[in-house]
Amino acid sequence: MATIHELSGLPADVYSAKCPTREVLDTIAGKWTVLIVDALAEGTLRYTDLRRRIDGISQKMLTQTLRQLEADGFVERTVYPTVPPRVEYALTDLGRSLREPITALREWIETNINRIEDARRRPV
Repeated sequence: MATIHELSGLPADVYSAKCPTREVLDTIAGKWTVLIVDALAEGTLRYTDLRRRIDGISQKMLTQTLRQLEADGFVERTVYPTVPPRVEYALTDLGRSLREPITALREWIETNINRIEDARRRPV
């Protein structure tokens, strides 16, 4: 049984360009989202720890992606009133529900990287 999108009354359908599920897929399928959720699956992290953990992410992309994840309800941000302010990020219940598929995807990629690289080297 398909989930009904409450605002439109239509079935949730990621293949439909008009369905909001497409926007969520765009967010969740992004490389930075996958890496941030997977890093936070290990537990609460400060912004600087996330930046160190995710090699190659710019400050702008980390901030932008964390804001989107917070707006979508996957991540909660806690600010402690210290000088300088300490900010921590943690997965919400909804975010934790993403751990299993995202961890499985990461593990699949790491397991199959040699086969993928072999295929890329073959002439097309």
